Amino acid sequence: MPTFRIVHITRYEYDRPVRESLNEIRIYPYPCPDQEVLQHDLHITTQPDVHVFSDYWGNKTGVFNVLPPHQLLVIESRLLVRTTASSQLTLNFHSTFEQLEAEMEHQLQLLELANPDLLSSAGAIAGLARTLLQPGRSVAAVVEACSEYIYKNFKYIKGITDVETTVDEILEKGAGVCQDFAHLMLQILRSCRIPSRYVSGYICPNKNGMRGEGATHAWVEAWIPAHGWAGIDPTNNIWVTNKHVKLSVGRNFDDCSPIRGAFKGPARQTLSVFVSIGYEDGKVSEELNNIHQHSTSGEPPEGTLEGSFAGQQ
Repeated sequence: MPTFRIVHITRYEYDRPVRESLNEIRIYPYPCPDQEVLQHDLHITTQPDVHVFSDYWGNKTGVFNVLPPHQLLVIESRLLVRTTASSQLTLNFHSTFEQLEAEMEHQLQLLELANPDLLSSAGAIAGLARTLLQPGRSVAAVVEACSEYIYKNFKYIKGITDVETTVDEILEKGAGVCQDFAHLMLQILRSCRIPSRYVSGYICPNKNGMRGEGATHAWVEAWIPAHGWAGIDPTNNIWVTNKHVKLSVGRNFDDCSPIRGAFKGPARQTLSVFVSIGYEDGKVSEELNNIHQHSTSGEPPEGTLEGSFAGQQ
């Protein structure tokens, strides 16, 4: 059961004072049996009161407001977490789509998560789904084949996509990063009528060559009959075991953004995100991303930190 020490620091800097910075944060570990929070310290500029609640998807969510004028907002999360899942995932590779339909019946969230979005490329996605749905192939085998297809046919290239990049654009580019691959996989799996959800968190492989280490990460969870939710990471083409730390889940990235908010004032803002992952052997992996987000209008702009950050991975 590995233990990870994770530091996640987000800094907003403004070129003039802003006020009433209202923010929503999902940087608490997701409550589940596969991870145990040993310590979690959260420090926010001016130490505002944080209202904590569980959202529609079961994510621990905080809301706070920095009312006085300010030119700097820092949100610092220091987490010590132990992953309690096995290093080997045991799945039922014999469960059928008939079993899946029976388990989905009257389960509103599963039904919701099995509906694909309306896209220009819906025909191409449906074609991929038909290729994966070979006669007799189990649900888990389809999920695994989908991950392998994305891993082999899409290039991992940082900087060519951002939070606004659509699945249509990912198909056209043939490349992207973890957030893009997760969104593409969700669309394909849902076209196969497999309930699936987006996951935001961290990957902690300790420098073993996996993509996305030292930063926030995104992957997918699919509903496997007789098992439940199983995580799979198309960026690395692996089933998720005890090297991933989960923060939040949802239909897509919009439900999982670690930090998003709005402020009042015609200011230009600069965003930087620092993530550090410390291992039990003393090794540390770090990554710093500087993201420029500008606003010159008096309207409160929205900042989706995870989206901008993931787009750089």
